Amino acid sequence: MSGEPEETGMDAITAAALTAMAGSVGTDAGRQAWQGLTALVGRPFRRASAADTDSAGEPAISSGERELAELERDPADPLRAQALATALGVRAALDGEFRDLLDAWWREARERTGGEVSNSVSGGTQNAPVLQGRDFSQITFHLAEREDER
Repeated sequence: MSGEPEETGMDAITAAALTAMAGSVGTDAGRQAWQGLTALVGRPFRRASAADTDSAGEPAISSGERELAELERDPADPLRAQALATALGVRAALDGEFRDLLDAWWREARERTGGEVSNSVSGGTQNAPVLQGRDFSQITFHLAEREDER
């Protein structure tokens, strides 16, 4: 036991994570994770009632469906990802069943998509680009030759 509080799914679902997931729907694991989130968000919102509407009759508290659809339309938009992360967090705070299901979905999604990324650079001076991240593709470096390599 490390003495640190145990991380819950809600603590870990960030806009960056949602952006990465929305951008990974081209992979089988990404598609499955996104479908799971879509199904979860589509569940009835237990907290919503007629009293929870704004002046236009729209729900005052979002179920997350609109934000999910917006992020799906533009997966690279960090503002859309933040809006979805916020909607999920508010909904989870108001609906305990949704919170438990969201936590379970997030744990499974991280396992399917490869989980967390841990980067480390060591060994002195790096004389070429160093990438830190995960799932890179179609990257080309055009490096000038060094004087001592000619």
